[in-house]
Amino acid sequence: MLEGDQGHWDIDGLGPLDVRGECRVGRLLLAHGAGAGQDSTFMQRLREALAAVGVQTLAIEFDYLRTMRREGRRRPPSKVERLVEELARWCDSVSHHALSPPWLGGKSMGGRVASMLAARDGARGLVLCGYPFHPPGKPERLRLAHWPLLECPTLVVQGTRDPFGTREEVAGYDLPEGVHLHWLEAGDHDWRPTRASGRDQAGLIAEASAEIAAFMAAHS
Repeated sequence: MLEGDQGHWDIDGLGPLDVRGECRVGRLLLAHGAGAGQDSTFMQRLREALAAVGVQTLAIEFDYLRTMRREGRRRPPSKVERLVEELARWCDSVSHHALSPPWLGGKSMGGRVASMLAARDGARGLVLCGYPFHPPGKPERLRLAHWPLLECPTLVVQGTRDPFGTREEVAGYDLPEGVHLHWLEAGDHDWRPTRASGRDQAGLIAEASAEIAAFMAAHS
């Protein structure tokens, strides 16, 4: 696969890889959330918006989700340590000396997995969309133990009323110096705003994508 190529491939031993957008700004290996894959409305809209601003997305799906599709029933994600190993294999698969190094990122759980891999092995950069700082309703169960090990540029794009970490909650966290937070006003976990805000999800996704492209360009 050459840089700039777009399309769908089936990678032996790993599964489907869907590449969208021209690599004008950078490449982003993008993982999905716990309950929905790359065909979800949110992920489709996000990838289209990123392509429009020059970010090429390399969308993967974890094995448990592909199994869920085959069986036609819901199942919980694999243990997070297993997902980290799976994403590491994907990262090796799409990395090549002739290509620009991919950034790692993902939606919710996918972002957590990407951050854990970056903390363990390093990364060109991180893009975390709706990071699950804690389970909803359990703010004491923080998922930040590995964050002090993050040494790469890290962008978190979060709705201000995300139940996995609101603006007020995150303001109290001691985050690494290289972490930049971009808040989407009135957005929830899927960046859906309140009606009273006068915004819509498409607008917040476009705002987020522009911020992602600018952050990647600034740290290229």
